[in-house]
Amino acid sequence: MLEGAKLIGAGAATIALAGAAVGIGNVFSSLIHSVARNPSLAKQSFGYAILGFALTEAIASFALMMAFSISFVFQ
Repeated sequence: MLEGAKLIGAGAATIALAGAAVGIGNVFSSLIHSVARNPSLAKQSFGYAILGFALTEAIASFALMMAFSISFVFQ
């Protein structure tokens, strides 16, 4: 029973990975739109896009860490 609860909890923790994938898609979609509107700010917009990508990926890494800690640490 406890093993099943751990697996359900780890699975629920990985749902945030789908949200991170959507967030990364939104970041680069916004980059494409902004460069299409104003090509002269492409370099600055790319820097902001990389920052947004890094922050979104940090949330995904945190969610994955929580899933692994639920699976392997708690006994």
